[in-house]
Amino acid sequence: MSRSKKSAFILAVALAASGCSDPVDKAAKARIFSPEDPPKVVASAQQKLPPEDVADNPQVARRILGMDAAEVTERLGPHRYQATLGYEWTSAESNPVKLTETRTFRAGAGGVSGDFHGVLENSRDQGLEVMRVAGQVFARNRYGPFRQRLRDRGMAERTRAELTGAIRDFDSLFQGRLKLSPQGTVTYEGRTAWRYQVTLAPASEGDASRPLPALLQPKNGADETTRRRGNFFAHRLPRSLDGEVLVDAATSVVLKARLDGRIGVPSDKTPEAAELRMTLEAALSEVGKDQKLAPPESFLPDADKPQGIADALDRFGIERAKPEGAKGSTAGEAPPEPEDEGGGE
Repeated sequence: MSRSKKSAFILAVALAASGCSDPVDKAAKARIFSPEDPPKVVASAQQKLPPEDVADNPQVARRILGMDAAEVTERLGPHRYQATLGYEWTSAESNPVKLTETRTFRAGAGGVSGDFHGVLENSRDQGLEVMRVAGQVFARNRYGPFRQRLRDRGMAERTRAELTGAIRDFDSLFQGRLKLSPQGTVTYEGRTAWRYQVTLAPASEGDASRPLPALLQPKNGADETTRRRGNFFAHRLPRSLDGEVLVDAATSVVLKARLDGRIGVPSDKTPEAAELRMTLEAALSEVGKDQKLAPPESFLPDADKPQGIADALDRFGIERAKPEGAKGSTAGEAPPEPEDEGGGE
């Protein structure tokens, strides 16, 4: 080996040795080659939430009441969730309007990435059904056929969160004013649970709502239905609330909830006084049991949405008009419809 090559080799070894001893380089290498952080849901599920602190710590109470379905599955494993919500809207100028909604959710093993099956139905004969089995997603409205969703873009996860978020939505609608008072422990489904009585907290104590940006107004003004909804959310005033909540002592998951509350809209804030009564019965069961989830026996393959009017014209033999100079493409084709087809109120 020539003297110049030997000197270069010695210099390279010296630089490598000095680089390895640099604590900054060591820290950088440790970060680069360290294992990936677990998903946020997994990290949240590892967080200790003492259920005995729910009454005295609003942050713990909000975390437990608003716990996402994915985190519940990480903490509990396979389980079944059933909830029934009742809505009754009354006003002096119209007859009462009632709606009952039933939500059923079955979670399989595998935590946040595991299988699940959710069904939503209401008393107006509407609903949807979504399932994820072995990484495949299938969805349908209440009476339609299942369709495979290869491009669901998170639709299944969003539906899972919405189906199991009844307590969170209830708390939000009541402006975060669910006050929990401890009543000791009980046994539910063979598990020790903390029992809390639910009442309506004073606005200054429990108001967790945040001011939102002003809504964009339509050019010709909002229609009557939109104005009513806007007035309700802007001027709603919780009037009463009672019920109970059972929180699992081992996992801090809400095992059972019964809520009954009323929200009013003052007549001096809106053209007419009105009141909404909401009820909720929710319960978890079959904890740890295999839910035996399987894909539907028959389903339609994933496909683009039909082009509506343009396809109808084709069926009647009416040729689509083409713009001048266009080749191959046709004019008048309807734009693609939104991806979500499983909806249905």
